[in-house]
Amino acid sequence: MSSTFGKLFRVTTFGESHGGGVGAIIDGCPPRLKLSAADIQAQLDRRRPGQSALTTDRQEADRIEILSGVENGQTLGTPIAVMARNKDQRPGDYNDLADVPRPSHADYTYQEKYGIRSASGGGRASARETLARVAAGAIAEKYLAGENGVEIVAWVSQVGTDSAANIDSATVTRAEVDANPVRCPDATAAAVMTSAITAARDEKDSLGGVITCVCRNLPTGWGEPVFDKLEALLAHAMLSLPASKGFEIGSGFAGTQLRGSAHNDAFVAGPDGTLSTATNRSGGVQGGISNGEPVVFKVAFKPTATIGQDQQTADFKGKEQTLAAKGRHDPCVLPRAVPIVEAMAALVLVDLALLQKTRT
Repeated sequence: MSSTFGKLFRVTTFGESHGGGVGAIIDGCPPRLKLSAADIQAQLDRRRPGQSALTTDRQEADRIEILSGVENGQTLGTPIAVMARNKDQRPGDYNDLADVPRPSHADYTYQEKYGIRSASGGGRASARETLARVAAGAIAEKYLAGENGVEIVAWVSQVGTDSAANIDSATVTRAEVDANPVRCPDATAAAVMTSAITAARDEKDSLGGVITCVCRNLPTGWGEPVFDKLEALLAHAMLSLPASKGFEIGSGFAGTQLRGSAHNDAFVAGPDGTLSTATNRSGGVQGGISNGEPVVFKVAFKPTATIGQDQQTADFKGKEQTLAAKGRHDPCVLPRAVPIVEAMAALVLVDLALLQKTRT
C-alpha cells in the first residue's frame, strides 16, 4: 500500500521514470463533479520538465488522458484513471549506473529492500512519479474550490541562502507566483534566486531551498484528533515528496524562541460574532483541527542529488568508483515543486473535508 494515499479520497500512483508512462487511480471522488482534461492539464504544465532554462531539458508534454470515471464532463463516482505517457525517456543514459548506487539517491536502499530496482532514472523514486500526484491533486482542488471555496497557493520562498521576505500569504496569487520562472512572487528576490540557480547549473551543481504554501478559506473543524491531526497529515504528505527534508507549520522552529505570552494567538470577535485570531502563529491549526485561519506551512527540499560533476562513490561490491552523472536533471527542484506541494495539500484537505462531511 506504499503507493496509495488517503482514506476516502484514495489515490494510487503508478509508473516509472523511463517506463511507458505515469498515472494515478483516484477512488472516492464524489459524483457529478464537472471535470475535463483541461482542469488537470493546467497544473501539469506548471510541473512539466523543459519549461525554462532553470529546469531539466527533458522534453515531455505531459498530456493527460482520462481513461475512466468521467463521462460527458462529469465524474461518475467510480474510480478515475488518468495517465500521461512518457515520450522522451532515455533509459540507455543509465546503463553505466546499473552497478553503482548514485550518492544521495534511492538506488542503494531500493536494491537492499527489494533485491531489484529500476536502474534507469530512479524508477518509482524519481520525481517523475509526482506527475500522478499533481493530476490527482488537481481533481481534489477542483472539488475543494467548488464545495468550500478553498484556495491553495505555494511559492518559492528560499533558494540556497537567498530568501524572499515581502510576500503576503493572505493575498498572494498563482499569477504572481508564475510571473517568473523561479516561481517567487517577490521580483527582487526572484532575480537573485535565478542568478544563484543559473550559477549552480553552469558549475554542474545544484541548490536546495524552501517552498511556502498557504491554504485559505478552510472552515473550522477539519482534522482528526490525536493521530490524524491536520498538521500531521500535511507533514506526512510533504515528507513523502522526493527531495523533501523538513516541514514546519505556523511559527515553526522560530516559535521556539518566543515565550508563550508572545506566541499565543488571542481570539477576537468579528462583527457577526464569530471568532478569529489576532495573529496566526498556530498556522491555522489548533489541537490538530483547522480554526478558520489560513493554514501556512513550509517544506524544505535538499539540493538535487543528480549533478554533472564527478563524484567519488563505491559500487555494490564496495569497489571505489568515480561517478560522472548522466541523464537530465533540475539544478534546483523548487520551481517545479510548487504545484506538487499544492497537489499534496489538496489531497490532504479533500480527505478531511469528506471525513467531516460524514459528521453532518
